[in-house]
Amino acid sequence: MLDVRKFPFEPFVELLRAVAEPTRLRLLVLLADADLTVSELTTILGQSQPRISRHLKLLSEAGLITRHQEGSWAFFRASDDPAALPVMRALVGWIDPSDPILSRDAQRLDEVRARRSERAADYFARNAAQWDRIRWLHVSDDEIEAALLKALGRRRIDTLLDVGTGTGRMLEVLAPRVERAVGIDSSREMLAVARAKIDEAKIANAFVRLGDVYHLPIERGGFDLVVIHQVLHYLDEPGRAVREAAAALAPGGRLAIIDFAPHDLEFLRSEYAHLRLGFSNDALKSYVDAAGLKVASLVHLESKAADAAGLTVTIVIAEDTRRLVADDDRVETSIAS
Repeated sequence: MLDVRKFPFEPFVELLRAVAEPTRLRLLVLLADADLTVSELTTILGQSQPRISRHLKLLSEAGLITRHQEGSWAFFRASDDPAALPVMRALVGWIDPSDPILSRDAQRLDEVRARRSERAADYFARNAAQWDRIRWLHVSDDEIEAALLKALGRRRIDTLLDVGTGTGRMLEVLAPRVERAVGIDSSREMLAVARAKIDEAKIANAFVRLGDVYHLPIERGGFDLVVIHQVLHYLDEPGRAVREAAAALAPGGRLAIIDFAPHDLEFLRSEYAHLRLGFSNDALKSYVDAAGLKVASLVHLESKAADAAGLTVTIVIAEDTRRLVADDDRVETSIAS
């Protein structure tokens, strides 16, 4: 389970004061369910931007919501702080969602999500032909996802980080198995697609953030699983990205890398901005070793394309051994005593 901490008395009083107001309570209910901008919140609540901003400031100061900047846009969301999260969940859970005010807010939230979905669908449609051309060259996404889940096994995953989340597909696949999932991407357009996908799938425990794979905007050592899915071949420093991802792992955490094996499809470089034409087993192992991890498994999924120009997909699972080493040390100490 996620760490749950206690509030000191005075901050808890301030937290209760922050939510003891109708508009702020409505905001908390909305932000417990979605990432929303000030503009979207003014549309839903029918109040002025200065008024909404003032209420958001008070909720933020109380530690109940967080603000994330993406260019000129700022998104707000319920905090996932271990102290604030259970309080927020309890408050929202005690409120009857069929209340007329909250029902109207929920209806307007659905309208906001529908507009997001339309924009995302437009972007997706403009790029789908290119993505489909590449997908045709390798085994189906369903097969890749099934192989990944098999490689991960049944081990518990509390926290997930998806580096280069793109459309958020890995969040959709893995969210049912985790307490909290975060997707990072450097493209605002792709983040819009991912948010729409998360909304459509009604995934409440996942969110996305703008960020750089070389400087991840997340806590160090806080994730049980980090996924890098079809990202490394776009990078000029894939090893550096793997090291940055490994730094996000909690002791005993795992890193999953999914990418192409070596190939000679030059059009992927010239037409699709692939900087690397796949990675050998040795290259992937060297990245993992340099990041201080140990390869736990490596599998290949060969293409079923009719011609010989198919792409083989490689899945590597690497482990952070710090907890394993610590456990061994405790066993040796116990035996010695």
